Amino acid sequence: MPQMETIGLETDLSLFKYDNLEQLPPNYRDLDEGERTARIEAALDELGDDVLVLGHNYQRREIVEHADFIGDSYALSKRAAEADASNIVFCGVTFMAESADIITDDDQAVSLPSMEASCPMAGMAEALQVDAAWADLTAAAPDADIIPITYMNSYADLKAFCAEQGGLVCTSSNAHRAFEWALERGDKVLFLPDKHLGENTAHRIGLEGSLAEWDPWDPEGKDPEEVAKAAVICWEGYCQVHERFRTAHVERVRENYPDAEVVVHPECRHEVVEAADVVGSTSTICETVAEADPGETWAIGTEIHLAEHLARWHPDVNVVPLCGDACMDCNAMRQVDPNYLTWVLEGLVEGVPRNVVEVAPEEKELARVALDRMLEV
Repeated sequence: MPQMETIGLETDLSLFKYDNLEQLPPNYRDLDEGERTARIEAALDELGDDVLVLGHNYQRREIVEHADFIGDSYALSKRAAEADASNIVFCGVTFMAESADIITDDDQAVSLPSMEASCPMAGMAEALQVDAAWADLTAAAPDADIIPITYMNSYADLKAFCAEQGGLVCTSSNAHRAFEWALERGDKVLFLPDKHLGENTAHRIGLEGSLAEWDPWDPEGKDPEEVAKAAVICWEGYCQVHERFRTAHVERVRENYPDAEVVVHPECRHEVVEAADVVGSTSTICETVAEADPGETWAIGTEIHLAEHLARWHPDVNVVPLCGDACMDCNAMRQVDPNYLTWVLEGLVEGVPRNVVEVAPEEKELARVALDRMLEV
């Protein structure tokens, strides 16, 4: 297994780390909704308190209706850590299952139903790749203390890397506090992997005039010495859903719904964030709609399934998507379909845990440090 140069941790590209996870067997691929619902409910009844099903906000209706808890990635991981269940079924993407494994007890197993549910943004900042970039940036600014911050939407080995280099993890809700924490201890921030959240956070704390971007994909990119002059260095990564939103979508919604207000996630482009009425995490988006007065119209700038959930959960509010279904769909989340959930739960009934995600001990210990630091801010 390859070893990172700057911290000596063995790791591998995410593509190869979970090549042991299984695909859905053929006999589970053609279940209709009625049959799989009955089988899921039967499995849950038999397993009782020994299983906890977590459904991310971006999962489809047929998943979240079976979840014990629905929420964002870190909130769900905390629910797992607080639970007594020995089996956690995390209906989300790979980095979320990793985060749950990091903070749960050793006797709790975390399963990811689909081996293909891998967040593209997390894959845009592989730890081995960041390790190489770190060597270039620190060499270009030998007298500066650069503090790495990784968004929660990243793999465990990148969280571990940030901890070892004096950095931490953040969520979309506390990114500004993480930046302030880092800049109290160092001179510069390297923010990974979401450049839009990094840019929006820099604007929030008044550092928009000292921003640079590191593009690991472009061998002819900026000179490290030039990039290292900035106070905030953003990695070239983004969410493929939130990056699709444009100001034209906001303008069109306001034309079609003159009284509409717009709420978007801070993973959106800065100009979209500027055009919105409210900006915040999935929890903030949920709270905004829940607290709306009957008859209000809210346009939702995040993944389509959350917009659809909010429309069902709050029928007295006119909830509209900021752009169309295809524009707002997360293909990685879509990989966790109810047939996968049926298969995993029935495996647990048979005493066969499937698609268990385990973070290596040293990696887990360091990643936990980065998460603990986040709790300080």
